[in-house]
Amino acid sequence: MSDDDRTGTGTGTGPENSSPGPRPEEIRFFGTTWVEHDGHYGLRRAAVGLGALLAAAAGCFVLRFAYQGLEVAQVGGFVNVLVVVMFAVCSAIAFRKTWEGFSRRPDDPAREDSLRSLKAIGFIGSLLAYFFRTFSEAPGEKLRRTEYEKALAQYEKRRSSRTGNPSTRRKPKPKRR
Repeated sequence: MSDDDRTGTGTGTGPENSSPGPRPEEIRFFGTTWVEHDGHYGLRRAAVGLGALLAAAAGCFVLRFAYQGLEVAQVGGFVNVLVVVMFAVCSAIAFRKTWEGFSRRPDDPAREDSLRSLKAIGFIGSLLAYFFRTFSEAPGEKLRRTEYEKALAQYEKRRSSRTGNPSTRRKPKPKRR
């Protein structure tokens, strides 16, 4: 799907409901309210940030229980260290990939799909990326805004070059020699 063919279902009250042409892509938890920053956009950003932080904290709490389970099972120091390092590395990679996903589309979607399980293990990193991104924008807003404005510009360019009914245009007079 090309950038100018992207369409959303139009849950916001922005320009996607009033004019023909490209419509903005929806963002999870925000719909299309990011276009005009309407529909309690600021409240949604705060709620998404707080929710991501609380989910990350809950995830850390659950991981602490898992670590205590390893201690009770007495699997050994090497396994304990290996589990902690695995979650730390996976969380760091998930944070980086999630953060990059807010500013650009993946070059190779198949590679991103192969990293899905790694991101699931490092879910705390992804949640923290959401939390930190909500301080500046809705996660992914800048990328979608750039794509939407580009699609609007292309639409206006195509539309302005085709004004009028071509059958009613005057035909140029033949040149005399």
